[in-house]
Amino acid sequence: MTRPITESELQAYVDDALDAPRRAEVADYLDRHRDIAQRIAGYTRQRATLRAALAPIADEPIPPQLDLAQLVAARRPPWPWRWAVAAIVLVGVSGAGGWLLRDRLAPAAPASSGIAALAQEASDSYRVYAPERAHPVELRDPAELARWISERIAHPVSIPDLTQAGYRFMGGRVVATTHGPAGLLMYDDDHGTRVVLLIRPMAVERDTAMALHTSGALRGYSWAARGIGYSVVAVAAPETLHPLADEVRRQIAAG
Repeated sequence: MTRPITESELQAYVDDALDAPRRAEVADYLDRHRDIAQRIAGYTRQRATLRAALAPIADEPIPPQLDLAQLVAARRPPWPWRWAVAAIVLVGVSGAGGWLLRDRLAPAAPASSGIAALAQEASDSYRVYAPERAHPVELRDPAELARWISERIAHPVSIPDLTQAGYRFMGGRVVATTHGPAGLLMYDDDHGTRVVLLIRPMAVERDTAMALHTSGALRGYSWAARGIGYSVVAVAAPETLHPLADEVRRQIAAG
């Protein structure tokens, strides 16, 4: 008894890839199974059609860019002396480049804890809380909020009244910064413009004049007095925000 005929052997029969004894056994099998023989005959016709269609291409010479010998030669490594020269040049260029780029590639200095950091923290807090519609603030009572912030930053805090400037007090919260807790106060006007005031202790630049800062669409004015930093931030033009920051500073200075 011969071993069973497999599908892979039927495909090999179509490709004329069987040895003579096994090919004879497959042919005998097909003579006894006409349905399978019809399927294999169809495969054989398809193979012949494809070979006839592709024969002209197969007879064409290999393009020079695909010639195996040229491809191998192109990928062959350079002579050893070329490697040595390349290494010397590389070391020289690397040394010069490293010297020229030493300042650019030096580790970044840690973030400042001064006015620049305060301004960035105020802008970041604005982006988190000002767009919030459901819970922009945590406490709305000014007295309770002032006590909470004062305890957390270990410094007495009063809530500026900006009603005369056209802004209502909405409330606030205590927020975390990389330099410790800070108080966040929020105001808005009749047009829905929200203004944020961030307050926190300053480790450096404890007394610093007010300065304008920009972060994307945000504008802000930041300053420090007697070790406490203040930053007023809003999506507003500097000429609109500056008088508001001056009023905050005046009230804080007045106690």
